Amino acid sequence: MVVECILWYTSSDVGLVAFFVFHSGKLFMRPESDTAFLKKFRGKSGFTLLELLIVIAIIAIIAAVAFVSLDPLTRFRDARDSRRWADVAGLASAIKIDQVDNRGRYLNAIQAMTTGSVYMIGTATSGCDDQNAFCDTDVANDTACVNLTGLVNEGYLAQVPTSPNGDGTWTSGVTGYTLMTSTTGALFVRSCESENTTEIFIGR
Repeated sequence: MVVECILWYTSSDVGLVAFFVFHSGKLFMRPESDTAFLKKFRGKSGFTLLELLIVIAIIAIIAAVAFVSLDPLTRFRDARDSRRWADVAGLASAIKIDQVDNRGRYLNAIQAMTTGSVYMIGTATSGCDDQNAFCDTDVANDTACVNLTGLVNEGYLAQVPTSPNGDGTWTSGVTGYTLMTSTTGALFVRSCESENTTEIFIGR
């Protein structure tokens, strides 16, 4: 395929208009009045509008197929679930290490929890169960929140994690992660939301 490009050049000093033509790897320059030179290239065919539209349509179809096959929505959900798993594991580890370092005693905020009840991890003191519609396991009641900033103060956590937003909206007040202790001393850390997997939780 031969690609030709005609460029207009205007010299204000001499008032000359000339054509620069790239053809077969060579550069030609002719004055505007050289009609014979123009006729030489006038019959050359280029892309038609129909051909350009066909190429654009093919590119659009390929892009659409690639978009569907990659399924970005599912990938985003998987990424959020992966972060939730990591956060839950980090919380469970920090709580248990703190317990071991304190001779089997949990953080005071955890010690004060009612065993068997699910608490929202966060700094809120009310509205703890407001997002139960988005939780796989319901928070016990309106005031069932547990503040784990003590783990940050003692160096067991860099910060109390907040779940990435899915259907629910999570903040430091209600983080989207819950905690429950059992009568045997075991604990269960859960993510309220799970999008592309079953419930996200760790029991230790």
